[in-house]
Amino acid sequence: MSTHQYTNDLIHETSAYLLQHAHNPVNWMPWGDAAFQKAKAENKLLLISIGYAACHWCHVMEQESFEDEQVAKVMNQHFVCIKIDREERPDVDQLYMTAVQLMTQRGGWPLNAVALPDGRPIWGGTYFPKNVWMNSLQQIADYHSKYPEKTSEYADKLTEGITQSALIPVTAEVQQIDLPAMRKAVDNWQHHFDLEDGGSKGAPKFMLPVNLQFLLRWAHQEPNAAVETHLLNSLEKMAFGGIYDQVGGGFARYSTDSFWKVPHFEKMLYDNGQLLSLYAQAYRKFGNEMYRQVVRETVDWLKADMLSPENGFYCSLDADSDGIEGKYYVWQQTELQDLIKEEYGLFANYFNVNDNGYWEDGNYILLRRQSDSTFAKIHSLELEQLQLKVARWKSLLRQARNKRVRPGLDDKILTSWNALVVSGLAESFKAFGEHEYLELAEKNMDFLLNKLQTKPGILLHSYKNGQAKIEAFLEDYASMIQALIDLFEVTGKTDYLTQADRFCETCFRDFYDAERTIFYFSREGQTDLISRSIEVQDNVIPASNSIMAHNLVRLGHLTDNHRYPITARAMLLVVSDSVLKYPAGHANWMSLALSFAKELFEVAISGEKAIAISREIQQHYLPNCIFCPGNTEQLPLLYNRVKPGVNQIYVCHNQACRLPVSTVSEALKLIEP
Repeated sequence: MSTHQYTNDLIHETSAYLLQHAHNPVNWMPWGDAAFQKAKAENKLLLISIGYAACHWCHVMEQESFEDEQVAKVMNQHFVCIKIDREERPDVDQLYMTAVQLMTQRGGWPLNAVALPDGRPIWGGTYFPKNVWMNSLQQIADYHSKYPEKTSEYADKLTEGITQSALIPVTAEVQQIDLPAMRKAVDNWQHHFDLEDGGSKGAPKFMLPVNLQFLLRWAHQEPNAAVETHLLNSLEKMAFGGIYDQVGGGFARYSTDSFWKVPHFEKMLYDNGQLLSLYAQAYRKFGNEMYRQVVRETVDWLKADMLSPENGFYCSLDADSDGIEGKYYVWQQTELQDLIKEEYGLFANYFNVNDNGYWEDGNYILLRRQSDSTFAKIHSLELEQLQLKVARWKSLLRQARNKRVRPGLDDKILTSWNALVVSGLAESFKAFGEHEYLELAEKNMDFLLNKLQTKPGILLHSYKNGQAKIEAFLEDYASMIQALIDLFEVTGKTDYLTQADRFCETCFRDFYDAERTIFYFSREGQTDLISRSIEVQDNVIPASNSIMAHNLVRLGHLTDNHRYPITARAMLLVVSDSVLKYPAGHANWMSLALSFAKELFEVAISGEKAIAISREIQQHYLPNCIFCPGNTEQLPLLYNRVKPGVNQIYVCHNQACRLPVSTVSEALKLIEP
């Protein structure tokens, strides 16, 4: 049994990231009253260090500084040191990220901040080399010891800046977001398109599924050849690139270059849940079989590597294995030759084991440059023949890779990220009709409702080893409501709708600011933060407020609650200035605006075959429709519309319905983009 020279208070935590630091010589404590009281009692500053398990540079800083006894001596002498998993406490992360961005105009992880004992920050940054870190900490401690009044004055000013930063997005000029304004915003956005490699110009390059989902909807409802071409190019280049695991499925977090070749190798659950939705929706629009393959392989990866025995999905896989970034995923040429044998030449052409795929130190990243049909034609192969070869190659490589040291797994289960996967699986079921996808989604939702709901309508944020903890944030409720509505639309099970409405009531009670018509990120009454934040800008995950606004529109129509869509429209208005000025950072809001600017249809499907008919119609890409299938008049959209032995489809808009039709083809003619 291994012994450790040092053990700190993190040993009692469940987070993989916190446990990684439990044997540092630094006297780390978790975020909480014990740390605050210790800082006050000893008159020490707080040193708050924030990261996550899959963060490469977090590991680097730990190895260089936090495992070093000399560094630890400085930290322990002058500070009460707190280590935070940003995925467990996104509210704390947002607070100190805002502080660091105000001080330095940049941010990232690891995120390091120094604060007064009451939590008010006075200094911060991201990654620091060892000597810079030590010198900075010594200077801060010395300055605070000499000039405590000045330090407190600066903390007051910075705290005021943090508070104001939460207000800025929702106090700007109110603008009406109509179609002409949206067209202008999209035209301006196009200047930032990378027309060669897809995504946005520059590096590093993030996939930002919410942006591509909006552009997909925009190209569908406001036909635009340039937007559609960019979207299709982005979807292809991402799936062909090294950012996509060509062997095992699933996407890495981002590309370090501008052409999707070299990823930062960590795989995050939230990316892949959203990318399931994106590729499934794109398949319903364009029918590209490559999108089916991406979904299939990503689901297979989720099942193999990320699914717990209880049907929850784990958070992430690390970028590093055996202490080396990307080692699990890259290949030496001789290794590939030994595995593929006589077909190596064809394999190397297909996966670019050449100058295109070369990375560093003799390692290659597998990537593609052509569709299967094009490659098969060039090499005089039948398409099916090529696909059988590729499947065999991948199987050989997976078997070989499984013998390697695996990347570290962060095995906590987060409510919000799991809900994104439920939505992705529901969208995939709509596109492909694979019952396995729906079964996975429903089992995951059952797990979330049973293990992370403490009492009706109340959620917790994180789960591990049988323990659920941390009060849920708006992102948890918003993502859960979205996933529950998605499941209702494909199953017609009214329990999902009832549960979604219950969570919505919790959001209004505990998170809503009626005066400013927006939701806070954390619950009312939370006492361990100096300021509550408001999340409105869409990022790698859509803003919790933008998800919530969509939920209010959908749920309002399904439950006949007029307050909900009225609130959603008010929310859109208070962020309208930011949305139109920076649409790439507010893509989900742009999608919401489209729901108000163009017709949004309610599709009520009644009868014994309602679910089957609903699934048939939802195989089509219909982003401007809300579906209500069932054989009960309990639902407002089905009231007086259920007739024994008759299956009917009602297409409605603004509470006015066309005459019912009986076939999907007839219904589709009534639904305009």
